[in-house]
Amino acid sequence: MTEPNRKGLPEERRRTILGLAGTGALAGLLTAALILPWAGGLGLAARDAAAGFMALPADLEIHRLTERVLITDVDHEPIAEVARREREVVDLADISPWVPAALMAIEDERFYEHAGLDLRGLLRAATRTAQGDTQGGSTITQQYVKNLLIEQATDEEGVRRASERTLVRKLVELRYAIDVEDRLSKDEIMEGYLNLAYFGSGAHGIEIAARRYFSTTADRLDPGQAATLVGLVRAPSYYDPLANPEAAAERRDLVLDRMVATGHLSEGEADRYRGADLRLDPTPRGGSCYHSEQPFFCDYVMRWLQDSEELAEDPAEREFLLGRGGITVRTTLDSGMQAAAQEAIDSRVPPGDTTKFAAQVLVEPGTGKVRAMAQNMRYGFDEEEVGTTSINLAVDHEDGGSHGYQAGSTFKAFTLAAALDKGLKYGTSFDSPKSVSVSGMANCEGGTMSTWKVNNAGESDAGSHNMISGTKGSVNTYFAQLQRRVGLCETAEMAERTGIHRADGEPLGVWSSFTLGDQEVSPLTVANAYATFAARGEYCEPRPVSSVTIGREGDEDFREIRMRSHCEEGAVPTHVADGVNHLLQQTFKGGTANGLGIGRPAAGKTGTTDSAAYAWFAGYTPNLASAVVVGDIRGGEQNPLQGVWIGGRYYGIVYGGTLPGPIWQATMNRAAADLPAESFAPSPPRFGDPSAAPPKKEEEGDEDA
Repeated sequence: MTEPNRKGLPEERRRTILGLAGTGALAGLLTAALILPWAGGLGLAARDAAAGFMALPADLEIHRLTERVLITDVDHEPIAEVARREREVVDLADISPWVPAALMAIEDERFYEHAGLDLRGLLRAATRTAQGDTQGGSTITQQYVKNLLIEQATDEEGVRRASERTLVRKLVELRYAIDVEDRLSKDEIMEGYLNLAYFGSGAHGIEIAARRYFSTTADRLDPGQAATLVGLVRAPSYYDPLANPEAAAERRDLVLDRMVATGHLSEGEADRYRGADLRLDPTPRGGSCYHSEQPFFCDYVMRWLQDSEELAEDPAEREFLLGRGGITVRTTLDSGMQAAAQEAIDSRVPPGDTTKFAAQVLVEPGTGKVRAMAQNMRYGFDEEEVGTTSINLAVDHEDGGSHGYQAGSTFKAFTLAAALDKGLKYGTSFDSPKSVSVSGMANCEGGTMSTWKVNNAGESDAGSHNMISGTKGSVNTYFAQLQRRVGLCETAEMAERTGIHRADGEPLGVWSSFTLGDQEVSPLTVANAYATFAARGEYCEPRPVSSVTIGREGDEDFREIRMRSHCEEGAVPTHVADGVNHLLQQTFKGGTANGLGIGRPAAGKTGTTDSAAYAWFAGYTPNLASAVVVGDIRGGEQNPLQGVWIGGRYYGIVYGGTLPGPIWQATMNRAAADLPAESFAPSPPRFGDPSAAPPKKEEEGDEDA
C-alpha cells in the first residue's frame, strides 16, 4: 500500500504548495470585497468592506486544550482518568498519515495551498447563504477556529455565538483564520484540529476516537479506519458507527471516493475498504470515576481538589483548572494496602447480592495521608440493583458519603483521654454493676441532663473496674461513671480535639450517651482520630493527595504543587495520648480484641451499637491507623446485625470483635508488613501502675457509684 507523506499529500502535489503565510491580509481583503456587499445589515458600505473586515478582532488566544485529569497512586501508577472532555493530545507525528489525507479529501483538499481561505468555495457558500440557503465551505483552518471558540467558551451563550449559522459569525471566523494562518504552520493547524475535533461517543480528539471505536492508537489507523473517523466530524451523532453503522459505512465510502479523486489513495487500495465491514472494536467510554479502578477514592480525590486552596485560592479557578485538565494528581493511596483492605472486606462481606456493607479506611499518623479506602458495595447508580451504590461509605456526606453511622464503644477512647487529661489515673475505679443510673451530668451550655440508665452488654462485666479492666472489657457502666467524673462537655471537647465530627455536617450532639458512641460518624473520621493517638497527640487533617502537576514540562503554565500536611501538634497532650495508647493495647490481652493481634505493637477498640445496628473496630500501630464499620445499607436501626448470614457464616449477633475485628486484622497483617515494627512510648509514670488490677472495692468516691 502506498502511504501518503506525513502531511497527507502526494509528493508531486506538495511541490505546488504556495508560500502564502505572508499573504493572509491580502486574502482577507479580497474575501471581504467579495462577500461583504451581501452583508449590508452589518452597517458597512461596500467600498469600506475590506477595511472593515480587517478591523475585526484577530487576536484569538489559543489555550492548551482540555484534557484528562490523570490520578495515580503514591507510586505513580495510574488508577483513574477524569475528564470533562475525554481527550489525549498527541503530536502530528503520532497520527497515521491517512487521517490528514482523509480529512483534506473530504473537507479541504487545498489546505496546504491556501492561506486559510478557499475563495472559490467561500464565494459559492456566501452566495447561497445570502439567498437563504445556509451553506458550509469552511476550510480546515476555519473549522479549527470555530471548534476552538466553542472549546474556550465559558458559558452557554459563548457556545451559541461560536456555533450560530450567521454571516456575522462567518466573518469573525474568517478574520481569526487569517490570523491563525499567520501565527501557526500548516502542520500545527492540522495537529490542533485533529486533537480538538469531536468524533462522537464522548471522544474528543483523534487519539481517543481511535481508542473508542477501534481499540487502537491514532498512529495505527489504516485508510478505512481513518475514513470512518474523519467522516464523523461533519455530524458526529448521525454518523456514529456504534449507533448508526449503515450511515457510518456510507459516509466512510464517500470519504474513500474523495481520497481516490484527490490522489491520496489508489482505486485498488480504496476497494479493500469500500463496502466492507466497519471492523469496530470499541473501548468503553472513560473519563469519569465510574470507569476507574478505584471509583470511590477517585470521587473523594476530585471533591477534595475542588475544595483545596493549595490548588488555587479562588473556587472558580479551581473549577477551571480541573475542567481544563492536563493535570496529573499523585495521591497518597498505597495500592498494596488498598488491595489488602479490599480483599479482607470482600472475603468476609462478599460483594454482590447483599444489603450488608463493610467499609474501611487506612490513615498514616503524623501526616493524615489516606493510604486505603475500601468497601464491598460496588460503584453504580441503579438504586434498584442490590449490592451497588454511588455513595462512598467511608467518608462524610459533603465528600460524597453517607450521613454516617453510630460509632459505638470506639468513642470510649475519648472518655479515657479526657480522664487522663484531667489528671485521673489508671486506678480510677467504680463499682460497675450490670445496670446503673447516672445523674448530674451537664451539657456544654450548662444544662443538667436527665438521669440516664445504662446497662452492660453481659453479666460477666459486672463488678469493680478501673481504667484498665474497664477498657479491656468495654464495660458500659464503668464508662458512664467515668464520663460523669470527667464531665460530659469535656469528653465531647476531647473528641473534637482528635478530629471527631459528625458525618452529616451538624454539630456534635452532647448527650449523656456520648461515651457509648451515639454520634453518626464516618470511618475516615474515626480512623483519623485514632491516628491522632498513634501520633502521640498530633492531629493532622486527612488528605488524599501528595502533589498536583499542571501541564507538561516546557509549557508556560507548567508547575508542580506539593500538598502539605495540615497538622496541629499537641492537639492532645503527648502524655495523654501515650496513656490512651497504653490502655488500648490492653484490649488485645484478654479483652474485647483478644486474638486479633498482628504480631507487632498495636492498640485498638471494638464498638457495637445498641441492638447491633452497626459494628466497628478501630485500631492502630504507631505508623498506621484503620477503622472498619459493618452494617446494613438500608439502615442498621431498622435492619440490625442479629440473626444474619454474612459471607456464608451465621451470626446470632455481630460484635465489633466478631466481624470488623477480623477484617481489620487481615488488612493490617498485610498492610503493615513492610512498615517498621515500631513500639509505642512507655506508659507515663504519672498515671500510676500500668498493670493495675481492679480493686476489691471502690477507691475513688462512693458518691460516684
